[in-house]
Amino acid sequence: METQVIRVGKQVAIAAAYEAGKVLKERFGSIGAFEEKDSYGDIITEADLAAERIILHVITTAFPDHHIRSEEFGDNEMSSDWMWLVDPLDGTNNFAVGLPLFSVSITLLYKRTPVLSVIYEPMTDRIYTAVQNEGAFCNQKQISCLPAQSLHRARIGWIQGHRVQNEPTAVKLRHYLDINTKRMMRLWAPTLQWCMLARGDLDGIILYNSEGEDLYSGVLMVQEAGGVVVNYEGAAFEGMTEHPYLIACRQDHKDYFIRLVREGLQ
Repeated sequence: METQVIRVGKQVAIAAAYEAGKVLKERFGSIGAFEEKDSYGDIITEADLAAERIILHVITTAFPDHHIRSEEFGDNEMSSDWMWLVDPLDGTNNFAVGLPLFSVSITLLYKRTPVLSVIYEPMTDRIYTAVQNEGAFCNQKQISCLPAQSLHRARIGWIQGHRVQNEPTAVKLRHYLDINTKRMMRLWAPTLQWCMLARGDLDGIILYNSEGEDLYSGVLMVQEAGGVVVNYEGAAFEGMTEHPYLIACRQDHKDYFIRLVREGLQ
């Protein structure tokens, strides 16, 4: 039963992501006004809402009894072991200023564990998929975050929650990482950074208190691409948590990044 739900869910999520992505691509560069969601810099556009309506319709039609938590419309409060997390437009700030770096993110969890991830990048027509214990793929080609190279100075992605802002500890760690790595990237579109790590174009990701509908699709993508996701103490990250502090990288770089983060927090 679980395998069947995941198999059907994958096709449903891919179809929803493509349909929503088409709307985002059509509206890119012509969104007009946008609304500030809070005082922390998060915004919402009509494109977010249009894409989310499409995704929710596709999922609820196929799985009317599943729990869904979505970025804009919130929680349907259904009681189910199956939970969908939907971010219809990860990278809204990029989208709003005409920067073509954004994605659609859809995750299916079973008993709070991610089992299916679909991330679609409309502007490049790249669709990333991952199923628990089946690997990670980009446009049906398997990807891996295990490049055959030594690590001297890392290329990393930094992800922090909207509410973190300039919290002193975050600023301290961020600055340390910036001056002690080759490149530190902040894309305003976390799922794209997770995909970059999954395909071997980043060495690691440091995440500081950023939980949301886009997190778990990226975590599963990296894990299925052969990477590890741990907390700052090195314990494996599993399930869900409200305040995640994470390191993601290839297995043989884990000690390097734990040491780097520990030094940055001293």
